Amino acid sequence: MEQQPDILAYLKAHFPLLDNELQEHLSVIGSLKSVAAGEVLMKQGQYIKFTVLVLEGRIKLYREGEDLGEFFMYYLEPGDACAISMVCIAAGKESEVMAKAVEDSVVLMIPVQHMESLMKDYKSWYQFVIESYRSRFEEVLNVLDSTVFKSMDERLLSYIREQSRQLHTRELKLTHQEIATDLHSSREVISRLLKKMEQKGLVKLNRSYIEVLAD
Repeated sequence: MEQQPDILAYLKAHFPLLDNELQEHLSVIGSLKSVAAGEVLMKQGQYIKFTVLVLEGRIKLYREGEDLGEFFMYYLEPGDACAISMVCIAAGKESEVMAKAVEDSVVLMIPVQHMESLMKDYKSWYQFVIESYRSRFEEVLNVLDSTVFKSMDERLLSYIREQSRQLHTRELKLTHQEIATDLHSSREVISRLLKKMEQKGLVKLNRSYIEVLAD
């Protein structure tokens, strides 16, 4: 099998902590996949055939309940891996979460049959997997703490600031309904709280985006 140059370039740009030999190996065993915004990459109850490295775009991880809608967990961006898929693969279990592209994205698909040898043969992969577990676990704890211990206005402000930080912009092209879904609230509540935030000089509400004014 021949290396795929585009993959190697992506890996060097977004996964510099993986050693050169591993990057070259992943460029051989992995395959690029373009994912349109709104496309589901992973479903609850589905056995996972690939783990995913994000090369472009943004992937949303969430749980979907029968009656309670979505419970937002975290986003994956370029340089991130889906740690939950790695856990499910290692345990031979079905996925317990959903993964959906919120932007047009590009991911690297690594077939499950390579997971054991990657962990055994490449120290930088082992370290990367452990760090991915740790980082994603911290994000889930932050969401849990926010849900349990913070009021909705505090959660909304934290969410807006975190989105601004992650996306490196003060202009957030998020609808009030998208925010409500992530925070497990209603569009009406989010719209009302955003209006209060605007009155306090924290944000400015525009027709197609929310501008973050204060940290």
